[in-house]
Amino acid sequence: MRKRLLAAVTALCMLLSGCAAEPMVTKQTEQTRITFSWWGNDKRTEYTIEGIELFEKLHPEIKVDVSYSEWTGYEARNRIQMVSQTEADVMQINFSWLPEFSPDGEGYYDLESVSEEVDLSDFDAVTLDYGRRGGVLNGIPIAMNAETVYVNKTLYDQYGLDIPETWDDLKAAAAVMSKDGVYPMSCADKAAWLYIIAYTEQLTGKPILREDGNLNFSPNDLKIMLLFYKELVESKVIPQIEYYDRLNIQNGTYAGTVAWVSDAVNYCGAAMDEGYEIVTAPYTHSAETASGVGWYAKPATLYAISKNTQHPKEAAMLLDFLLNDHDMAILQSVEKGVPISPSARNALDEEGLLSGLQYEACLCMENCENLSPIHAYLENAAVYGAFFDACNLVLYDKATPEEAASQLYLQIHDPA
Repeated sequence: MRKRLLAAVTALCMLLSGCAAEPMVTKQTEQTRITFSWWGNDKRTEYTIEGIELFEKLHPEIKVDVSYSEWTGYEARNRIQMVSQTEADVMQINFSWLPEFSPDGEGYYDLESVSEEVDLSDFDAVTLDYGRRGGVLNGIPIAMNAETVYVNKTLYDQYGLDIPETWDDLKAAAAVMSKDGVYPMSCADKAAWLYIIAYTEQLTGKPILREDGNLNFSPNDLKIMLLFYKELVESKVIPQIEYYDRLNIQNGTYAGTVAWVSDAVNYCGAAMDEGYEIVTAPYTHSAETASGVGWYAKPATLYAISKNTQHPKEAAMLLDFLLNDHDMAILQSVEKGVPISPSARNALDEEGLLSGLQYEACLCMENCENLSPIHAYLENAAVYGAFFDACNLVLYDKATPEEAASQLYLQIHDPA
């Protein structure tokens, strides 16, 4: 009995000894964690999260923590994070943030230093220049944007009118349409401000801002703007901005409107659903100037990398995926605008997704050689708010055009 027990113990020891000689090995993959933030509606959030999941499958060594919200909350949080240097590794940014947070190019990561991870080869120099500050590539535009003219061709045809190209065309259309309460054109406040700038730059032959971003218009130039707005309103070319109502595009009260390329469907889609044919028109100009003179373009939005990132390579890999990946392009489609990336655009073309009013507006913008890069000053709500306050002083005879223009000049002459 003792011999059998001793043999069993000996066998067990040998077995255990063998296990110790060949231990089991569990292989673990270390993940690099990076963060990504964006703003947008529920639709954007859904497809972006789906895209991040695809990226993580392609790169299991990278884990992406996401944060997102609607625009107002995102902007407020971004300001705090940029000051406290707690911003995400990869982030969607607004064009106006470049001069605000990176006036010398030091506020965001230099993307050309990670060009092995981010394919910049198909982006032309003009496009990339929109993302430069102080010569440093801080951001890459996802899509471009410009205020663009949309016309209800059905209504213009009913009145026997051609698609308007010049300011005189619009005045002639107003003379015909106004008897029926129809406006040939319409603009919300910022669009109207930029529209009137275009007219004044064409008339004076000079830009509203100098190269340093300071006001180039004199009080007399501002007077021209005030009087032109008064003329447009009183001749029924456009409604007064306080009474602008987007629904009037749908019901045919407005036969045209000015809106960003990215907003083409938002503004005109309902009218098309009602059976109206909406088309893009040339950028309104005088008889002496070319279409696009005095008009401005900008990136609809950009991607950037934090200057404080601890993982620039992984952040750059994600940025490249967001810009150029075939499957990500299909998920995003044209929700952020028609993509600039040729890889992304080719993916959409293969799927038949490059069509419709927004795409037509994008081609109109891209084919116009006279658009200028917009300055953040021109999108400052306080500036164009002051302009329309001055317009109303003139419109309601509360001040002479000279008085209103001089007062406006003092209010807005220094963008800083």
